[in-house]
Amino acid sequence: MSRIEIKEEFKQLFYEDGRINYKLLAELGREDPSIFESVGRSIISRFLPRRGVDFNIKLKGRVELREGEKKITYTLSVCPECRSLIKAIVFERDGKVLIRKYCPDHGEFEDIYWSDAEFYYMKRREAADGRGILNPYVGVVNACPFNCGLCVRHKSHTALLNLVATNRCDLSCWYCFFFSERAGYVYEPSLEHIRYMLEAARKARPIPAIAVQITGGEPLLRDDIIEIIKIAKELGYQHVQLNTTGIRFVEEPELAIKIREAGVNTIYMSFDGVTPITNPKSHWEIPYILDALRKAHLGAVLVPTVIKTVNDYEVTKMILFGLKHNDIIRGVNFQPVSLVGRIPKNERNRLRVTIPDIVNRVEEETSGMIRKEDWYTVPFTIPISEFIEAVTGKPQFTMSNHFACGVATYLFQDQKTGLITPLPKFLDVGGFVDYLKELTEYIRKGGSKKLALLKLLAKIGKFIIWEHTPEQLKKRKRIYWMLFNIFARHNYHALGEFHLNTLFVGMMHFQDEYNYDVARIQRCDIHYVSPDGRLIPFCTFNVFPEIYRDRLQKIYSYSIKEYLEMNRLKSMSQIKYRRNIRKLESTELYRKTYEGFWDPSRLSYEEKKKISIRFGIPVIEQ
Repeated sequence: MSRIEIKEEFKQLFYEDGRINYKLLAELGREDPSIFESVGRSIISRFLPRRGVDFNIKLKGRVELREGEKKITYTLSVCPECRSLIKAIVFERDGKVLIRKYCPDHGEFEDIYWSDAEFYYMKRREAADGRGILNPYVGVVNACPFNCGLCVRHKSHTALLNLVATNRCDLSCWYCFFFSERAGYVYEPSLEHIRYMLEAARKARPIPAIAVQITGGEPLLRDDIIEIIKIAKELGYQHVQLNTTGIRFVEEPELAIKIREAGVNTIYMSFDGVTPITNPKSHWEIPYILDALRKAHLGAVLVPTVIKTVNDYEVTKMILFGLKHNDIIRGVNFQPVSLVGRIPKNERNRLRVTIPDIVNRVEEETSGMIRKEDWYTVPFTIPISEFIEAVTGKPQFTMSNHFACGVATYLFQDQKTGLITPLPKFLDVGGFVDYLKELTEYIRKGGSKKLALLKLLAKIGKFIIWEHTPEQLKKRKRIYWMLFNIFARHNYHALGEFHLNTLFVGMMHFQDEYNYDVARIQRCDIHYVSPDGRLIPFCTFNVFPEIYRDRLQKIYSYSIKEYLEMNRLKSMSQIKYRRNIRKLESTELYRKTYEGFWDPSRLSYEEKKKISIRFGIPVIEQ
């Protein structure tokens, strides 16, 4: 890091190895918060990846198709061996969509892109681009994806901002290399620094960031987490969600109330299955976490990482678990595993799950109750934003990810019969969105906005299939008025009411170096705010950690020794969670939570203990 050129007035802030004396920077920032932007901008050009050091461009050669293969599109990707920008092709073979790329030095690489070509073509029709930002933070210096910050080539504004509050964690999961002990430093920005980072994202134009996820590490380890939430609300973030294991709620259930009162809308929580075999991280704690959230009236979204042969056979059960606890679980958002690191092809084939694998499994296991046709991509919602923009005359929040990044649907369960009904079964979603497009075009050509709204009011009912509508939504035409208030009056309360009556089920497949598609990254709308104020797409921040995430966080960090001395700790292990399986399993709450999903007598205590320890969570007996 000695390569960093530092302005004379800031040299006192830097150690010889190029790392910032963060203790001093935090102290100066309390007196003058503008120093965070000044320091960041003074060295930002040196944070950007460097051609010939961090990456190369190798566009020679040709990616060939073979007999029986059909070209879909050409794109660019990265070589998993040398991290060079290389040519790639997305193509169809044997009913599947694959990506093949060619590096002049390391040859061909091939991986599955979507496992169902028919579904791919169906969803490709929903593709649409949004808008980027008018005030990019960085100039165009490198090729995409080695120029992130955002730049003028990016095609989406920030839909969800990720703020890393700490890299400390109270778990030591075997697969994680992010937490402080393994990283070798503590990244934990001060409150003043966090305010600067959140303000930087709010300055984006024409659409400032309005939704933020506070993440980690484990953000609940910060004693000032309430203050962080309040800062986000004070700065105008309409939606604040907290990405946490929730384990701290087990011992401190009142914390959930404090978090909700501070302004958190949703808890975003890891949940990899309904048994301790598939979810050793939090199986025993989940009943108590959900109980704390119920008492706090704070909704949760369960976030399973889906891995073939590990927990993919439980995806439908996880949806049913969400419906069972739909009073507090607002959604289940599956994330097919991102295979980061060097992994042989046969191992990738064994573990790889794509979005259609989950969609088709759910359709099969629900006997067609939740069909392939019931899922829609993220950019499918763009015409809704465009209609609201036409009516209000103001730029609107738009979700414009690449269509292959994710799909979602909404499920309603009849409170009397228990019947599960996906939204598209009782609402002609396609027809409704097409009508919004028609009204948008009418307004753009000079038509009356009031007349357009009257037309919408008159026609909404024609898109509702009343015979399939769940009973609780038929009463007083609740679904009719919900839709009108959401789309015509832009009523946030009505949107909240809609979510209280449904289970959101989504999938977001983040990329890795084997299936990387630059066309996808240019449309990413989930961004991390970095300590220097840049906005970095999720799949560059995490797929290339050495040149984005880790580089930035190490610069703005405390050494482990510094952190221990500042907080009068002997070891980072003092914060680590230890589990009492016997105590956690002994209650009626535990039994009722998993009733119908898991019988704890299936495993002996010693088997459960071994599962926990193997995952990385020690077990205590007292």
